[in-house]
Amino acid sequence: MTTQFTTLFFVLFTILFSNCLKISNTSNQITLAQTSSSMTPVQLDNIAVLGKAVYFTVLAGSTTTNAGVTNVEGSVGVSPGTAIAGTAIILTNGAFHAGDPVGLEAQKDLTTAYNNLANAPGGSDMTGKDLGGLTLFPGIYKYSSSCFLNSGILTLDGKGNANAKWIFQIGSTLITGVNTQVKMINNGSPLNVYWQVGSSATIGVNTAMVGNIITYASISFGTSATLKGRALARVGAVTLLSNTIRVN
Repeated sequence: MTTQFTTLFFVLFTILFSNCLKISNTSNQITLAQTSSSMTPVQLDNIAVLGKAVYFTVLAGSTTTNAGVTNVEGSVGVSPGTAIAGTAIILTNGAFHAGDPVGLEAQKDLTTAYNNLANAPGGSDMTGKDLGGLTLFPGIYKYSSSCFLNSGILTLDGKGNANAKWIFQIGSTLITGVNTQVKMINNGSPLNVYWQVGSSATIGVNTAMVGNIITYASISFGTSATLKGRALARVGAVTLLSNTIRVN
């Protein structure tokens, strides 16, 4: 009877563990908290693309630094680096993970996500076109070198489909100008926007940005820039400066 009970407990625990992962606000471990059946289609898609990196709002490879007061909804981490430096980051529904196994596993999945997004087939060549003033429908948009939003507004039109997805494949840098904006309309979800950046991203002062920014190198935010999405850097730093970053 003892052996049967132990086997049954192990099976039930395995099923529960495989379907219920969420980062706790009060622990530095991933805890059992949310089943896949309770997640929205966008959340499920994010997990399919990002793996364990989905549980981070900010994740760096070398260091995370902040100046001023920055508000982050979700977890902040760094791996294989160990430094989360600077003035206070105010967290909501998240935890700090500095060089721990949680961050390491997230970075492994982030590398996979980066490569998969970079190699997604098809799409429209946008090389040399500034994003300011454009309206783009769901799809894949390619820049062989740098991508700029120098001024104005980029509008992403979901065409009534809440599950619509945008992938930006950028060979070099992503740079936004001062007071620029990326705006979602017609049911488009900011969390279904993926910026795969071959080097670094610079988000300008007062930019209102959306999407999952996934860079090979670093991500830096200008003063008061906001992001509805995630800032995920594979090998470099994430630099914050009185920002607001949230996933909901």
